[in-house]
Amino acid sequence: MKVAVVGATGLVGGEILKVLAERNFPVTELIPVASERSIGKKVNFKGQDFTVVGYEKAISMKPNVAIFSAGGSSSLEMAPKFAAAGITVVDNSSAWRMDPTKKLVVPEINASTLTPADKIIANPNCSTIQMVVVLNPLHKKYKIKRVVVSTYQSVTGTGKAAVDQLFDERAGKTDYAKVYPYKIDLNVLPQIDVFLENGYTKEEMKMILETNKIMMDDSIKVTATTVRIPTIGGHSEAVNIEFENDFDLAEVRAILEKEEGIIVQDDPKNLVYPMPITAHGKDEVFVGRIRRDESQKNSLNLWIVADNLRKGAATNAVQIAEYLAAHKLI
Repeated sequence: MKVAVVGATGLVGGEILKVLAERNFPVTELIPVASERSIGKKVNFKGQDFTVVGYEKAISMKPNVAIFSAGGSSSLEMAPKFAAAGITVVDNSSAWRMDPTKKLVVPEINASTLTPADKIIANPNCSTIQMVVVLNPLHKKYKIKRVVVSTYQSVTGTGKAAVDQLFDERAGKTDYAKVYPYKIDLNVLPQIDVFLENGYTKEEMKMILETNKIMMDDSIKVTATTVRIPTIGGHSEAVNIEFENDFDLAEVRAILEKEEGIIVQDDPKNLVYPMPITAHGKDEVFVGRIRRDESQKNSLNLWIVADNLRKGAATNAVQIAEYLAAHKLI
């Protein structure tokens, strides 16, 4: 089928092309799309160069599906135009996530809610995706009351310019473009996105609101602190979960081990636990440091790591497209 990748020259766009190739998505024609300044550039897909086109040209080429990773403002403007032409859009930005008329999809959890009428489908925030993949099977078994999450997020979540800032600082350069308000190398920044009136950042509120929407349960209470750290391999999360019902640790591990898309790395005696450096380039969500919270009943501590450009963005979007294709929704 014809597949458009919108934002094909960006970090996530490049990862989408990689994932489409690795997973052998049935691409008969690739349409790389970007803003005006990138029109005419070449991108490589499966050893072949394709020329980047603009939005209007892409719409006229009638792709079956358009995977967007071009930022919120571009998506707000262009996704409805693609949809109006009968093209199904899977959007990576925050533009449509909390729109009550749009589905917010993690395939392992709620892809079954998709219908042919869903022409704009939202891909959740990277830090939310990896957390809910782990929460969902445990919620089914023990019913979650409350989640407290602290994140340790890669600079790749901000984009290529942030990666450049990190490495420019590490190289000792003084004249470089600053994406962050402070130095990021050898530092942590307890701010991701802008601060809101309630004192939380936009990223923290995304995790709170998106978790309820994806899991289709507003009774789950979530609080988050999101932090940027100087790494590039993926996002890490320390997650504390309070359940309605008590649990058995061996059963928790067994539930997670059986779940598609989750790899349990939990052998403290041999120093085995998830890390961004080992999650980098992988599609799965890794979970470890599984232990009972001894300060509160029915409570569990976990450490969750995933490559934010893969399952946190590109892989999840491609998996949505795979579901749509498999169920003849595109």
